[in-house]
Amino acid sequence: MSLSVCLIVKNEEATISRCLNCAAKFADQIIVVDTGSTDGTVEEVKKFTNEIYFFDWCDDFSAARNFAFEKADKDYVMWLDADDIVTDENCAEIKKLVKTGGFDMAFLQYAAAFDGDKPTFVYYRERIFRRAKNYRFCGAVHEAVKPDGKIVYSEAAIYHKKVKSSQPFRNLLIYQKQIARGICLDERSLFYYGRELLFNGMIIEGTAVLEKFLSGGGWVENEIEACINLCKAYRTLGNEKKSLEFLLKSFTYAPPRSEACCILGDYFFEKNAVNSAIYWYQLALTQSGGLKEGGFFNADYSGYIPNIQLCVLYDKLGDYARANAYNEAAGKYRPESQSYKQNKIYFASRLQPATGGG
Repeated sequence: MSLSVCLIVKNEEATISRCLNCAAKFADQIIVVDTGSTDGTVEEVKKFTNEIYFFDWCDDFSAARNFAFEKADKDYVMWLDADDIVTDENCAEIKKLVKTGGFDMAFLQYAAAFDGDKPTFVYYRERIFRRAKNYRFCGAVHEAVKPDGKIVYSEAAIYHKKVKSSQPFRNLLIYQKQIARGICLDERSLFYYGRELLFNGMIIEGTAVLEKFLSGGGWVENEIEACINLCKAYRTLGNEKKSLEFLLKSFTYAPPRSEACCILGDYFFEKNAVNSAIYWYQLALTQSGGLKEGGFFNADYSGYIPNIQLCVLYDKLGDYARANAYNEAAGKYRPESQSYKQNKIYFASRLQPATGGG
């Protein structure tokens, strides 16, 4: 089985060679669609492929990606972004996955934040598609392909390594232009529009949009994420009651996510309700965070954060041995953490064996 790898790019001179050098290790065809570069992107692309096409940008990422897919002629088609990289190990996994075939859609892990080289923010994205099924992206922003057919989940991962800042307000403006043209946003777009408003500091507007989203019938993982975003937004606004209301509402969709548990742990920690805080941080350690369900997963919320907080809480209780054990657990996730290192020195003195008199 063969694979076409497709990218849409604009002014990616700094990263495109890094990405295509990876893609060349598993792709049988590389297709690059340029949406208006004014730097040396096209010249860099020519070092890897002659299949360069040009697309007049129309504020629609799906339209550009679908245009790229239409140029593919291999058995499977895969998308990448210009600032993605793929390790040699993951290149081999992708090559093996495609060679084996037998699936219509393959979801791969997408790592978008890191502690050093260790991924901390990961989620599954639809990544590879059987070309004959004619899959298409939908959504002008945060474009996606609706799951369908025989689906597999691979442990292969794509690393999203940005070297430049995103254009401020770009996604928000695309949504607002759609609304101005009378386009009614679907449930998924409504969710992401609300998030864009919050991320750009428009808290009142963002909470209104996300609450409207929750009144519909969106995807459960988006509903959970919306609740957590509303919890944080109302906390920023100083409305503790509404903040807790939406955090607890997230529990009505699925078992508590690790992030929600940590937020509740923080709530009780700030009120010096030690035992309640311990309960929620310990529960966070047992939760998956929704990765396998397709949700966003920040590993810190089921690893470093609850462990370091439990260390502090058990120290408050005078249980230095248990506090030290949680600190050591936190250190396994972030060995370079200054809190972990300082705690290690602190407990070395606290746990010194007492010397008896003669």
